[in-house]
Order: sequence, then structure tokens, then C-alpha cells
Amino acid sequence: MNDGQLLRYSRHILLDEIGIAGQQRLVNASALVIGAGGLGSPAALYLASAGLGRITLADGDTVDLTNLQRQILHTQDRLGQAKALSGQAALRAINPEVVVEAVSSRLAGETLAALVARADVVLDCCDNFATRHAVNRACVEHRRPLVSGAAIRFAGQLAVFDSRRADTPCYNCLFPESDEADEVRCAVMGVFAPLTGIIGTMQAAEALKLIAGAGEVALGRLWLLDGLTMDWRSVRFGKDPQCRVCTRTGVN
Repeated sequence: MNDGQLLRYSRHILLDEIGIAGQQRLVNASALVIGAGGLGSPAALYLASAGLGRITLADGDTVDLTNLQRQILHTQDRLGQAKALSGQAALRAINPEVVVEAVSSRLAGETLAALVARADVVLDCCDNFATRHAVNRACVEHRRPLVSGAAIRFAGQLAVFDSRRADTPCYNCLFPESDEADEVRCAVMGVFAPLTGIIGTMQAAEALKLIAGAGEVALGRLWLLDGLTMDWRSVRFGKDPQCRVCTRTGVN
């Protein structure tokens, strides 16, 4: 790190759990953020402000007026712009040292696999189960840690999955893929604006801890937040020996 970086990230460096070595790991690392909406906005902003070296921001949608209630990456003057490009502008403004790649498409297939393979950590900030399960499969295949968040109405949840460790479950162990799964979207159900900020910020925190090697992350735990009462609940879960994803790929 140069003198400017030492000053910019000095409050991290002062933390014994991070220090110069941990901050250098952040500067050298890359993250894939899937979704530039309510969760992806605070998650990506904190990754950039913390000095993560490279952020790939993927979203196939465009900025709509209804997004601005909670999606803090975007501004009214960027209505109609691709969310990935709008987010790229916001991240570059907050920290021009970070390399930000915008992918203005919904990730799938070989493109998804390639982006997951080159990332040090993946943040699932999307809003549909099909993408969540595709991301999980790619993370298991390429052994990349996955930080998953969700928010709808006043309910939020967070979990971390790390297939580099043989004893930990994957997303499919917790939420088995089903053709009958109902999609629950903000467009029809609504979402409390600060809730996405809380969960997205926690996703960034878990991702930064994973890379810097600080503390413990929420492996094998599903954190549930009731935003109306601000009550947190933690549910422990284990690896499913019959899981079609992580057992089939030999991660067992």
C-alpha cells in the first residue's frame, strides 16, 4: 500500500484483527456482487469504501423511480440507466482506487461460472430463487465463499456458505431447489427501506471478515431479523448428506 492508502484505511489498520496485513488482503482481493438493488447497494458501497481491490457488479435491470426508496447506489438523474453502470459510477465516486467492472446482464451459464471462479468472495444480493441456486452451484463447483442475504416486507435474513471447508453446508442444504418455489418480490410485497441497508451492510461485513481473516463469520447459521420489533433470531443448520449440489460435486 502507498502512503495515501495507509491514511485512507488507517481506521481499519488500527484494528488488531485487521492491521496492515488484513487491509492488504482486502486491497488485493476481488468480489462479485450479484444484484445492484436494495441489498447490493449498501454491500457494494461498503466494499468499495473499505478498499476492496476489484468489484464486479452484475445486474440486468435498469434504474426505475420505485428503486430510489431503498437502492442507494442510484440517483434520480440516472433513471433508465443500467443499474450496473449506475452503480459503477457511484462506487468510483466513493473510491476511485477500486477497479469496478459493470456487467449489465443477468448472470447464468458459463458467464456466471467464469465470474465466480475469478472472485475471492461472492455476494448474492439478487431477488429470485433461480439465480440464487445457480450462484450456489457455481460457488460450490469453484469453491468460493458465498454471502447470501434477503429482505422482503419487514423480514431480513443472512447466511454465509464456504465450500472450501468440507464440513459446511451450501445454500441448497438450507433451501433445497424446487420447481414449486414461489417467487416473492418487492414489487408486489413491498420492503422497508432501511431493512435492505441493514442486511446489505451485514453482507459486506461478512465478506470483508472472510477476506481479511478477522473474527468468525455466520457459517452454519441463518440470521433472521424482524424489522418491526428489531428482534434477531439465529437458527443453526448442518450439511445435508443427500444434497444434490455439494454432495454430488464431492464437497462432503
